[in-house]
Amino acid sequence: MNAYKETLPESVSETLGTVGLDDEPALMHLATDLLPNRQFGRQWVVVTEKRLIVVPHDAESDIVVVRMDELAGVRTEEVVGGGCMALDRRTAGPILVAYTQSLIPRFAEVAEGIRRLSKGKALSLPEEVERERCDACNRLLPEKNGICAACIRKWQTLRRLLRYLTAQPWRLASVVILTLVSTVLELLPPRITQHIIDDVLTPRSNFDLLVWLVFGLLGVRILFCVASVVTEWLSQRLGHRGVQDIRSDLYRKLQFLPLRFYDRRTTGSLISRMSNDSDRLEGFLASDMPLVVSKMMLFVGILALLLATNWKLALLVLLPIPPIVLGGSRIWKRVMRHWIRWGGRWSRLSSHLSESIGGIRVVKAFAQESRESERFDKRNEDLRAVTVAGERNWFVFFTVTNFLMSWGVFLVWYFGGRQILGGEMTLGALVAFISYLWMLYQPLRWFGELYNILLRAFAGAERIFEVLDSRQETGNAEDGVRLPRINGRVEFRNVFFGYDRGKPVLKGINLEVKPGEMIGLVGKSGAGKSTLINLICRFYDPDGGRIEVDGLEMREVCLEDLRSRIGMVQQEPFLFDGTIAENIAYGKPTATFSEVIRAATAAEAHEFIVQKPDGYDMKVGEKGGRLSGGEKQRISIARAILHDPRILILDEATSSLDTRTEWKIQKAISRLVKGRTTFAIAHRLSTLRSADRLVVLDDGKVAEVGTHHELMSRQGIFHRLVKSQQETSAVMAVGGGKVET
Repeated sequence: MNAYKETLPESVSETLGTVGLDDEPALMHLATDLLPNRQFGRQWVVVTEKRLIVVPHDAESDIVVVRMDELAGVRTEEVVGGGCMALDRRTAGPILVAYTQSLIPRFAEVAEGIRRLSKGKALSLPEEVERERCDACNRLLPEKNGICAACIRKWQTLRRLLRYLTAQPWRLASVVILTLVSTVLELLPPRITQHIIDDVLTPRSNFDLLVWLVFGLLGVRILFCVASVVTEWLSQRLGHRGVQDIRSDLYRKLQFLPLRFYDRRTTGSLISRMSNDSDRLEGFLASDMPLVVSKMMLFVGILALLLATNWKLALLVLLPIPPIVLGGSRIWKRVMRHWIRWGGRWSRLSSHLSESIGGIRVVKAFAQESRESERFDKRNEDLRAVTVAGERNWFVFFTVTNFLMSWGVFLVWYFGGRQILGGEMTLGALVAFISYLWMLYQPLRWFGELYNILLRAFAGAERIFEVLDSRQETGNAEDGVRLPRINGRVEFRNVFFGYDRGKPVLKGINLEVKPGEMIGLVGKSGAGKSTLINLICRFYDPDGGRIEVDGLEMREVCLEDLRSRIGMVQQEPFLFDGTIAENIAYGKPTATFSEVIRAATAAEAHEFIVQKPDGYDMKVGEKGGRLSGGEKQRISIARAILHDPRILILDEATSSLDTRTEWKIQKAISRLVKGRTTFAIAHRLSTLRSADRLVVLDDGKVAEVGTHHELMSRQGIFHRLVKSQQETSAVMAVGGGKVET
């Protein structure tokens, strides 16, 4: 179902026909969930190329029709409990379209689409929209873009899992053959027991045959144990290797997914897929899947032997099976919903755990330990509740199944006993039949348990495959233009972009940067400086316009070639849990130790590194926790220096440094930027004096461009920013600070 073309009710379609919409194809038609008075109800928004129509579901008199050329603007606002899209008209008051919070992302896109149509531009809608409800059954999903328990693709999921096993054909074939051998060996003891009773014990003769039959029974049991051990060993290797491949595919996919994917998901949710969901799959593929094959073979073999031994009794045995199968099919979806919810609740618990531990210093600084514990207890209780509900549903079904299966034993003893008394059946045959009967009920009970196992495994598999099926970043080596060398010319041509397309951050950016030029990006917080940097790194693609590198549209360039020639020093440097040398050489793993030292020296980091107990071999800890902010910043700068990029990005590169160290870093940066195209963002505007040009951003647009001296002489936005910062510094200087000039 198209998220922007929902199915119109017949009454609404008839109403739209009264306003002459039949001649205009609708580009968008979707329903809100609030009325203008903010009560729950539906009103429909229908958009064509020339008009916009708002019609309540059951009120024809309140239809609002607006021509696109009458719209003065479109804006979205978030209010308590939801959002509102305001359509400003040139000659009348605004039209307000209200909706709940769940529809905010969708109507942000609708607002952007209407805005483009009102300006005479072509409609552009995203290919991927966050889903709150299932596309097939319209049920609420347990989490955004989650899995619908009612519509889970069981057989398709199973086929995809089997493909990971068929990647090891010889091992898989060995497991299947040994399982077949084990099944045959398991079926032999009741037959041998039948011959012992009928041919030896009943006539009370033929001792030699008894010896052979007993030794045969012992040999079968020994062979069965050996075959079972070897089968288990091979199946474990088969399953664990399959899950290893799944984890590898999942991690590799996560590395190449665009940042928009991560913007819509929590870290805990993704870690849960890698840990809990893959663990469930590991147990299923390594242990449960071989048992599925074994029990199915055993079930078919036993059924064939029962029918061959006494088909009348066999039919009595099968009487409980239809209600068991029917009950299993009924409970499948119910229990599946619980395990899907279990995955969502566990993701939220993991997210909270990751967040609270990662921010433990903040928690302690504000004395919020008790509050965080209460929040954790709430999520933990939600997880417990959904787990108990799932287990309760399953326990009831399993108990009823065992009760139904026990009736077969009573029937066999009664009717089988009558056949023995009537001479129609031997005692050995009845004993063998009952033995097979209990063997038949064993896999039947296990098949009941299998429902529970499959539900958990398939729910986890669907969550993993959801990530694997996500569209990764475009511009790989196969479909991108290779750039073995980049000169560093960067051009922005009428670039529009917004993390939420209904709220653009950049609005028509035009900028040309020459190779080797240093550009200082200036503006108030939220003006779009960091967003501009994100587009240069192609963390995001522009919603409108184009960005060119050396005359080539950035989306056409091989992504690896582009990013391998971009170096970045972030405002909050991130270090990996390794040695200092490993972190400096992260962008150039083949660097020699002498190259690492030269880079550290250029970044003014060598002096403090050699004072550490282990020097360059010191472990920095998780996220560089064993280093100060200034030390992490200098290692980050050394990493960029060693990377030797053609395009350099300095995002508040000196924000964590004291005045003396900053002066040293400024000298290092002045050497680093020579011959490189550089984009620099700095909180202290005085640090951008050496920039060739300053680009002042205001409300997502380029407001001023020029040198530091030129912009100060104009006394515009940049001049006001500098004066404001000087006044702030003067106030801080009362406590011993320094006024910047």
